[in-house]
Amino acid sequence: MNVAILLAAGNGTRINSKTPKQFIKVLDKPVLSYTIENFNNCDEIDAICLVIQNQWRAYTKTLLNKCTSNKVRWILEGGEDFNGSVLNAINGLKNELKDNDIAVISFGVSPLTTHESIKDSIQKAKLYGNGIASDDMRLSLCIKADEQKSKAYINRENIKAFSNPWSFKFGPLLQNYNLAQKTNLLNKIEPRTTSLYLALGQKIYFSKSSVFNLKITYEEDLDIFEGLLLLKQKRQKNAKL
Repeated sequence: MNVAILLAAGNGTRINSKTPKQFIKVLDKPVLSYTIENFNNCDEIDAICLVIQNQWRAYTKTLLNKCTSNKVRWILEGGEDFNGSVLNAINGLKNELKDNDIAVISFGVSPLTTHESIKDSIQKAKLYGNGIASDDMRLSLCIKADEQKSKAYINRENIKAFSNPWSFKFGPLLQNYNLAQKTNLLNKIEPRTTSLYLALGQKIYFSKSSVFNLKITYEEDLDIFEGLLLLKQKRQKNAKL
C-alpha cells in the first residue's frame, strides 16, 4: 500500500497572515484542498494521512466533505516541527502499515506536485528503500561570509536540491526515527527526514522532480500558484473551443 502523509501542521510564520498558509484561500478554495484533491486523483496513492494541528481538525473535516473522492483515512496531530509531525504520523500508522508499504511524505502546501513525480518517487522507494524528488541547481551558489557578502563559491554540478515528494519503505523509516529518538539525534540535525537518513550513514536516492512541485512558503508563492491555476483554467477552456 502507498500512503501519502501530507504535513499540514505548520503556522506559516513566513507568510504575513494570521491564517496558516495551508488554509489560505486561493481562487476561493484553501491551498490544502487543492493538495488533497491532487493526491486523491493520483492512481499510485491508496490512502492519505493528514497531519494537522488539532484546532483545525473540525475545519479540515468540512473541507473533506467537499471532495468528490476521498482517500483520507487518518487525521493525526502535528508536532512542533517537521520531524515531530513525521514522528507522530509514523507512530500513528505503525499498527496499520507493513514494513514494505510506502510512506509518501509531502507538504500540504505543495498543491501541484506532479503525478509523475509521485509515481517515480514510489518506484525508487520500492527498489532502493527511498526515493527523494530532486532537482539540479539552476542558480549559481556561494558560501556567505555574513548577510552582506560571500566568501567562496560552490560548484553547482555537485549539488542536488530536494523538492517533494519523499517516499520511504515504512519499516526502515519507523526504525530510523525510533533510533533517532533513543540517541537524541533529532535534536542535533536539520528537521528533515533526508537529514536523518544521511546522519545515520544511509544513502538517499534521487527521483524525478518538476518545477511545478513548488512548496508555498512566502507570499509571492501564493501569487505564483494562483497564476498557474488561472493558466490551467485558460488552457482547459481553450481546449473545449
